[in-house]
Amino acid sequence: MTHIPAGRGARDGYDLWIDPATAGWAYSALRVLALEPGGQREFATGDSEWVVLPLAGACTVLADGEAFALHGRADVFSGVSDFCYLPRDAHATVASAQGGRFALTGARCSRRLPARYGPASGVPVELRGAGGASRQVNNFAAAGVFECDRLIAVEVLTPGGNWSSFPPHKHDEAGPHESQLEEVYYYELSGGQGAMGYQRVYPSPRGSTDVLAEVRSGDAVLIPDGWHGPSMAVPGYDMYYLNVMAGPGPSREWLISDDPAHAWVREGWAAQPPDPRLPLYEAPRAPQAPVEEDGS
Repeated sequence: MTHIPAGRGARDGYDLWIDPATAGWAYSALRVLALEPGGQREFATGDSEWVVLPLAGACTVLADGEAFALHGRADVFSGVSDFCYLPRDAHATVASAQGGRFALTGARCSRRLPARYGPASGVPVELRGAGGASRQVNNFAAAGVFECDRLIAVEVLTPGGNWSSFPPHKHDEAGPHESQLEEVYYYELSGGQGAMGYQRVYPSPRGSTDVLAEVRSGDAVLIPDGWHGPSMAVPGYDMYYLNVMAGPGPSREWLISDDPAHAWVREGWAAQPPDPRLPLYEAPRAPQAPVEEDGS
C-alpha cells in the first residue's frame, strides 16, 4: 500500500510503523510513537541507525549508557526541534514526563556511529522555491549537515495554497546526477480536523508508482520510485511533511532529476520573491558563552 492513511500503519504500540519489510524495499524506516505522561518505550535499534525527533513534546532518550534530554517543541508548526542519533546494535529507551509524539527516522546501515545529540540551533532552515512554490526546509539530518551512515531526513513546511516538491523530481536511478533513494513522506496539517492536502507521484522511465492521494495528519506515502510532486497545501491549511530517505549508493547524498516537462519552472524563481509568510520560524540561536572579564 503506497498511501497509508492515519492509523492504518499502526503496529506494536506505534501509531505508524514502516520498515523495509512492510514497505517492500531495503533501507528506509519510520515509526511514530505517542507516549502518555510518564510513558516510556524500550526498543532495540537492530541493523538500523535512528534519529529520534520530537514532533510534539519533550523526552529523554537513553542509549549506550548516555542520556539525551530533548527539549522538543509544542508542535511541528511552532519551531525547530533538537534530536538525537542512535546507532545500530544498541538498546534504547524513549521516556516523556509530560507525554508527546516522537518520530523515529531510520535506515538500515553498515557502520556503527556514536550516539549523539543534535541541537535545534544547529539545524539549517532553508527557503526553497519562490512565489506559490515557496516552502521551508528544516535540514536537521540532511547529507552534509549531520553525519549518518545512510539516513537522510528533513522537514518541509508549506503555507496553505502553495505547491511543494515542485517541479516534480525523482531519485530512483544511480548516476552522476541522481541518487537512488527510497523515500517516506509523513504528513501533519494545521487547521483542525478538516485539514487536508494532496500528494502526487507518477511513473518515471524506471518506476511505476502512481498515486494521487488526499492526505491528512498522520498519513504517510511511500515513494520507492517515480516522479513525485507536487505536494499541495490546500488554502487555509499549512502542510508539514517529514521526509525519510536512504538507499544503496556508496555516498550519502541527495541528487535529483527534475521531470523535463516541468523543469523550466525553476528558471522563473530568480525573478520572484519567496512567500512572505516564510519562514514560519527560524532555528533558535546557540547559547553564547559568557565573556570573562579581565581582572588584572
